[in-house]
Amino acid sequence: MRQIVPHVVAAYPITPQTDCVERFAEFVSEGLVDTEFVTVESEHSALSACIGAAAAGGRVMTATSSQGLALMWEMLYIASSMRLPIVMMVVNRALSGNINIHCDHSDTMGARDAGWIQLFSENAQEVYDNMIQAVRIAEDMRVRLPVMVTQDGFIISHAVERVELLGDDEVKAFVGPYKALYPLLDLKHPVTYGPLDLFDYYFEHKRSQIEAIDNCLPVIEEVGREFGKLSGRFYGLLEKYRLEDAEYAVVALGSTCGTAKEAVDRLRDRGKKVGLLKIRCFRPFPKEEVIRALAPLKGVAVLDRSVTFGGFGGPVFTEVRSALYDVSPRPLVIDFYYGLGGRDIYVEDIEKAFARIEDVVRAGRVDKHIDYLGLRE
Repeated sequence: MRQIVPHVVAAYPITPQTDCVERFAEFVSEGLVDTEFVTVESEHSALSACIGAAAAGGRVMTATSSQGLALMWEMLYIASSMRLPIVMMVVNRALSGNINIHCDHSDTMGARDAGWIQLFSENAQEVYDNMIQAVRIAEDMRVRLPVMVTQDGFIISHAVERVELLGDDEVKAFVGPYKALYPLLDLKHPVTYGPLDLFDYYFEHKRSQIEAIDNCLPVIEEVGREFGKLSGRFYGLLEKYRLEDAEYAVVALGSTCGTAKEAVDRLRDRGKKVGLLKIRCFRPFPKEEVIRALAPLKGVAVLDRSVTFGGFGGPVFTEVRSALYDVSPRPLVIDFYYGLGGRDIYVEDIEKAFARIEDVVRAGRVDKHIDYLGLRE
């Protein structure tokens, strides 16, 4: 955020996001960035201020976690419906109750249908890289939608990890100058934001939102390639780790992908044909890319760090299994809930997931679609 120098940042501190906005507030107070930092009394007000600033014509960013994101819920939909390119850091944390300040993905997944692009990060380097790319993606004239960049609370946000930074001038050149679209402060060309939109046009406006977010996948890939030319670190919609000849795979998001890579390496050393599909872009969901990666396999274990109460599996499982439904033949797919409320996930846990999907494929059927990793019985 310091290198991007947004016009406005409005935020309210909440653990474990607090360090992000506190540090940025220090940059502002020390004159290191020329940003208007707006302190507010709640997360709802924080995003409201961001929406106002973005509609006025500014480059705008914010950050939050858990209940803070939940308190923004009403405003999330307004930001996306107005096509405002706000960038938000979400430091993933469990939702209450019971009260828990540690990581899971229930906050971000609760907002998955709010019309925001969602990028997940495996480590601190990817958080840094994704935040820079998010500005370009959000502000692209083919997109003009808000973007969430996630990092796992405490696991990434409070870890000590080496990060390679670009120069300030490189970041400034990459994100480019901000181009406001229909700014409220352009008094010579007055526009209206937030009008009443009943049954006569509301449906059509939602259709335009659907097409906007569905059409942004090529832009995300394009920005990832361009960022790779600058940094040497290339990004796509997902990452295929040792999947080239795999028969079994796990699918995961966020920091767990690092643990899963270690599990894959260990099992490969034992002669197992296994791999990992890491989903970086969860919204919009890259259905075609997921099908190409997973359809040739025998079995897939999906890891969900959030719960869909009363549903048929977690959010990631539901998307993956649905994407594969029209494929024939298709792999057998099972779901594992894990890591809720910050419970650690170990390499051995992921090895168990691989063993379980092997058993399912050997039996030729799925008797139990949802299971758990690391749960005390």
